[in-house]
Amino acid sequence: MGTAWLAGCSRKNADPVSRSSFLLNTFITVTLYDSQDETILDGCMELCSDYEKLLSKTLESSEIYQMNHRKAGERTFTVSGGTARVLQKGLEYSRISEGAFDITIEPLSTLWDFTGRDPQVPRPDEIQKDLKKVGYENVTLDGNQVTFSNDETTIDLGAIAKGFIADEMKAYLKEKGVNSAVINLGGNVLCVGSRPDGSPFKIGLQKPYATHTETVAALDITDMSVVSSGVYERHFIKDGVNYHHILDPSTGYPYENGLIQVSIISPLSVDGDGLSTTCFALGLEKGMELIDGMDGIYAVFMTEDGTLHYTEGAEGFLD
Repeated sequence: MGTAWLAGCSRKNADPVSRSSFLLNTFITVTLYDSQDETILDGCMELCSDYEKLLSKTLESSEIYQMNHRKAGERTFTVSGGTARVLQKGLEYSRISEGAFDITIEPLSTLWDFTGRDPQVPRPDEIQKDLKKVGYENVTLDGNQVTFSNDETTIDLGAIAKGFIADEMKAYLKEKGVNSAVINLGGNVLCVGSRPDGSPFKIGLQKPYATHTETVAALDITDMSVVSSGVYERHFIKDGVNYHHILDPSTGYPYENGLIQVSIISPLSVDGDGLSTTCFALGLEKGMELIDGMDGIYAVFMTEDGTLHYTEGAEGFLD
């Protein structure tokens, strides 16, 4: 995703225990620093798997899949509390960004198929056809009840679900008495507290198009989340053009606004997830303006020339 956890463990403490798994279409890792209880790691993986079964757009048993593949005329669904909370956040960021971030991007995100073996640029007529199906205003949420205003609108929570799940995993760890841990959901990094010796965790911002070990900056992070969105995550190059997965709901094509990467530092990972995409969509000027108007949330923008731009207070996290 563009963030890498760089921290080691203090030699004065017991070795951390860690667990990795392939979930949410990515490799996830949870590392505990102040507990050796591996059943807690089992619980983390189970929690993540349970949410994937609710929120995935590709698992046929998920609530999102079932809503997306509804029968003609079927417009109203009752969903679980977890799904409702993610939808509420997704709709909130769709409104904040005035549709630059849109949870109903699913027809276009599926059409582009960035994870396929041989991704292709869709035909213009296909894009235009699916473009008409996108519009978060066509989804309303009242408690746990979701209502669609037409048969064509479908949902993709890929830009916000991992952040929500990371927050849920953190809450679970705190319940289990864990106060020092790192949750890494494919680059969505959420730190629980600090390292056992009280020092911050070190989180690297990945150098675009490089290996995950190459970074452009390192951040000192205590009890906060770092989430990045960039043009190098899921992308392909065709005829010399880089096509990336952050699609503009108004055109159906990837955003081209001079940005390469946006990283958000925030207390809640769901906000980092939603805002990293939202700010990328808004572009440098409007994105920085949005973050500077929020309390306790910071951003680092990277432009095509490799320059890093920091919102107010963000440089204070530099290692």
